[in-house]
Amino acid sequence: MPDLATFEATRITPTCNVPPHPNDIDRRRIERAIEERIRYRYVIPEVSAIDDGYLVRSPCCSRNIDASGGPIDIACFVYNRLWSNWSLQYRDHTAGCWIHHSDHITLISALGPLLADPSRLFWP
Repeated sequence: MPDLATFEATRITPTCNVPPHPNDIDRRRIERAIEERIRYRYVIPEVSAIDDGYLVRSPCCSRNIDASGGPIDIACFVYNRLWSNWSLQYRDHTAGCWIHHSDHITLISALGPLLADPSRLFWP
């Protein structure tokens, strides 16, 4: 039987140093979910892995941000390992920065505001 110090060391030491995000399964999950979005359903957004999360980019169909219709940042999902939650962010294209939108327990719940987007924060 291991002593208490050995038990404590193994209990709080992770058995795997691989970060949970990004991963290809969740990246594909986001790709499939954004097919069901309300706005600009006729374009194909791109989901790419970033540090601790995912970036969604899409052609600018409205031409409000990019007059040529080039790809623009739409949303950023960042996984917070300390709190085990997701931060959903949208891009303020005028200021050139990311703005925190909301925090979510699951990636699926973080997708909700992006798919509906009644205020056109994500899909300008």
